[in-house]
Amino acid sequence: MDDSQSSESGTLASAVGQRCGMIAIVGRPNVGKSTLLNALVGQKISITSRKAQTTRHRITGIRTEGDTQYVFVDTPGFQTKHQSALNKSLNKAVTGTVGDVDLILFVVEAGFFSLKDAQVLALIQGRAPVILVANKLDTMHRRSELAPWLQGMQQRHDFAEFVPMSAKAPKDVARLLEICRNYLPQQGWWYQPDELTDKSERFLAAEIVREKLFRLTGDELPYTSTVMIDKFDEEPGKTASRMLRIAASIIVERDGHKAMVIGERGERLKRIGTEARQELEKLMDAKVFLELWVKVRSGWSDDAARLRSYGYE
Repeated sequence: MDDSQSSESGTLASAVGQRCGMIAIVGRPNVGKSTLLNALVGQKISITSRKAQTTRHRITGIRTEGDTQYVFVDTPGFQTKHQSALNKSLNKAVTGTVGDVDLILFVVEAGFFSLKDAQVLALIQGRAPVILVANKLDTMHRRSELAPWLQGMQQRHDFAEFVPMSAKAPKDVARLLEICRNYLPQQGWWYQPDELTDKSERFLAAEIVREKLFRLTGDELPYTSTVMIDKFDEEPGKTASRMLRIAASIIVERDGHKAMVIGERGERLKRIGTEARQELEKLMDAKVFLELWVKVRSGWSDDAARLRSYGYE
């Protein structure tokens, strides 16, 4: 047998008994989709904040356990307000994702269903099997109201399963994984067992800076701000195995926003940089030198050409 036959038979052998499939995580903004993705993968790969529209890209998270490889896709929360070029791009990412998956996790807050939830549910009618994930169960005040609420939800859609849970509870996350497994086809894995995401370190660096930006500016800064990586260089470390030199630009739309990000005597920008650097060092197991700049680009969120140059489709 030649080498090509040997490698081919090895690939076939490895696929026997394996399961693999794509699972979309959808829902309105701020229901905890990114927190759930991080919990399902077992490591932070998607940023979180209380600000709506924190997730702007289709983020793939991979979990390989036993004979199963779960490929989760975290989508932006579907936007019904402000039909800017940015929001149209985000909504396209949602509708494009749910069309080619094996399973959909429709995430809502336990005991709550709004018009925005209904609008997202309408998008996924007639698609793959849908599991209702009633998240944030730990914040529901009256558990006795859960059963009648679930009965009401049953009238809205023919859900494959109902999973009341908290993304912060490991037992709940393990139970959801086991339920998802039953819906994935038997086929070979798409990724190496130790892979966690299909996103590059450069992309993750921009996302971590953006998370700190949103968390430390709160509602003061409009969500039409983004982060561009200008430099991402790796060199041998003296005290660590790796050393990364990263330069990033925070893009805002007005001079007033720039002053807000920089803060008095540069204190806020310094804190954004410190917190981002500390998290990047843990995430990438490297010594990180991070340099941040703030630039004003008026109207960028409604400029299709500029959106593409910033990595939005």
